[in-house]
Amino acid sequence: MNKKNLNIENNAKALPLVKGLGWANVYFIGIGGIGMSALARYFIAEGKSVAGYDRTKTDITVALDELGAEIHFEDAIEKIPSAFLNPKDTLVVYTPAIPKGHLEFNYFKDHDFEVLKRSVVLGEITKNTFCLAVAGTHGKTTTTSILGHLLYECNVPVTAFLGGVSENYNSNFILRGTEVTVVEADEFDRSFLTLSPDMAGLTSMEPDHLDIYGEAEELEKSFIEFTKKLKPNGKLFVKNGLPVEGITYGIEDDSDYSAQNVKIINGSYEFDVKTPNGTLHNFRFDLPGRHNLSNALMALAMSVEYGIPHQQLAKALASYKGVKRRFTYQIKTDDLVFIDDYAHHPGEINAVHQAVREMYPGKKVLAIFQPHLYSRTRDFADDFAKSLSQFDQILLLDIYPARELPMEGITSDWLLTKIENKNKKLVQKSELISEVLASDAPVILTIGAGDIGEQVKYIKRALELENKL
Repeated sequence: MNKKNLNIENNAKALPLVKGLGWANVYFIGIGGIGMSALARYFIAEGKSVAGYDRTKTDITVALDELGAEIHFEDAIEKIPSAFLNPKDTLVVYTPAIPKGHLEFNYFKDHDFEVLKRSVVLGEITKNTFCLAVAGTHGKTTTTSILGHLLYECNVPVTAFLGGVSENYNSNFILRGTEVTVVEADEFDRSFLTLSPDMAGLTSMEPDHLDIYGEAEELEKSFIEFTKKLKPNGKLFVKNGLPVEGITYGIEDDSDYSAQNVKIINGSYEFDVKTPNGTLHNFRFDLPGRHNLSNALMALAMSVEYGIPHQQLAKALASYKGVKRRFTYQIKTDDLVFIDDYAHHPGEINAVHQAVREMYPGKKVLAIFQPHLYSRTRDFADDFAKSLSQFDQILLLDIYPARELPMEGITSDWLLTKIENKNKKLVQKSELISEVLASDAPVILTIGAGDIGEQVKYIKRALELENKL
């Protein structure tokens, strides 16, 4: 096992044997998922034998393989390693995103294995720690990543489970100790209701996952229910304006924690933080966009309330590099900028648009968007059209289905008709590079949560060759 890849210091304490999770083997159904793979890394670090299935090979599964996990990509019982076929010493962890009728899942259920949802296992692991959990429709991955980084850099004995790959650690798992956990609290399938945090943050409550919740009101109820999962005397942090009582944070407003005197200097934010006990000065943050500044502010507020000194926090924040596919620069020159972002909801696209316009005022912007899920496209079609119309040029890919079957009439062509911008076009992946090279936009964005991320390296290579970079 390569400890360097796991970011384990030589003097880090051994991970505790979680009560009820004392199996020698852990098998993951959907091991390549971002949340699942973080758990897999945890169990590898704990010395467990780890194996699993996923639908496709990715950079995440390759990294897990290098750490010793046995992974296969065909849903077949005979592919399960023999060591993982004993229900007495094998825990099975699954993601709710797997389809009904999954052969391996049903085999484990039928043969009396302990089969637990990812969120339940995460809840068990965090139960005996000081847990900081971040929830919200948008921003939770970046906020969790910032918070994990701040605590790690300030020598807190922390284990952080991230919903994205941190640029600082090249991992979705950060480990310096086991007394404190930082977790991304996922509202999908109500997973976050298994957690009992000491501190919780709520970044946003915009409607999403209506395929699960049905109505926006049900999602809001679920967020409210999450806030009630706090341990006694726990602290709740909420973005100013949300209909929830808690410690508020915001930008240049009257929040309990507020970013003040915000300036952009050499592409970075410089600001002060007004707290309930006075003002902390001279913070620097390198991620563009007011939404990211807001995320940093929540992480700072939680860290201050945890008890970390100001100067340590300022130094740690200045060294934060971001999360892969969250406003990630692929090319950044005076004449050409190529940014990749995970934005897959209208609110997130608006945030990316604001960041781009703030950083590159007056420059033409080409946005390449791949819608994610038929149901999300259907539920937010008008909002998607409005958010995409703000860019100067739009290339639209077909909808990425993920866990869904096609829905009649719900297509990217239908969405395209709603976009009020004459510079719009539906393209296939095979046409993408030629369309990008034909554009004269000096700022290019790829956005979406599907497999558009796999196209990024090809677009980057083509742009570098075309522009002799």
